[in-house]
Amino acid sequence: MIVNEPTSSPQASMESLFDLLVAGGPMMIPIGICSIVALAYATERWLRLRPSLLGPATFGRNVLSTAQDKGPKSALELCESKRFPVARILAAGLRKAEAPFLDREKVVEDRAASEVRALGANLRPLFLVWLIAPLLGLLGTVWGMIEAFSNIALEDGLGRPEMLASGIYKALTTTAAGLAVAIPAMVAHFYLKGRIERFVRRSEDLYRELDDTLQSSQGSPTA
Repeated sequence: MIVNEPTSSPQASMESLFDLLVAGGPMMIPIGICSIVALAYATERWLRLRPSLLGPATFGRNVLSTAQDKGPKSALELCESKRFPVARILAAGLRKAEAPFLDREKVVEDRAASEVRALGANLRPLFLVWLIAPLLGLLGTVWGMIEAFSNIALEDGLGRPEMLASGIYKALTTTAAGLAVAIPAMVAHFYLKGRIERFVRRSEDLYRELDDTLQSSQGSPTA
């Protein structure tokens, strides 16, 4: 006796990425815009915050050696010939080479704060995407679940869990999309912020060494 094995109904194959995006509904549009914004600003800041554009280590060494060998005026000319942020910070101190320590310190701090604000300005969109994208995804999921339960109620779908499962499956797509955009944006934000913090520490170290050189060139203060 030959027993025929029951044939299972053909299962639907996994939807493509495009199908999932379409299934997420209109809320996928602002999430997609957030992804484009995050990618654009992350790329722009990654290129702008390269050490070669902030001020390479060799430049700082050259400024210190020039200040020691040729004096503050030659070091200032070297800084003014470059467009590095660290060059503008050191130049602010060199312009006040003859001023008292506190006056020079204040000028350098103000200039450094201005440079850091400029470097971190374009990190704000990444921070906003990090905050907004998951909320948009959650809003899309809640709206999708409302539609799923509404369809069941209007189409007399009680006792038909497949209708509810299908609706929730599509609704959760927006949450996944929101997280997929927010997580890389968060990582990029903190990575680029770390670059700025390293630049600040390196600039502080350079200025401390430069300030020691300026003080030594002025001679020891008389008691």
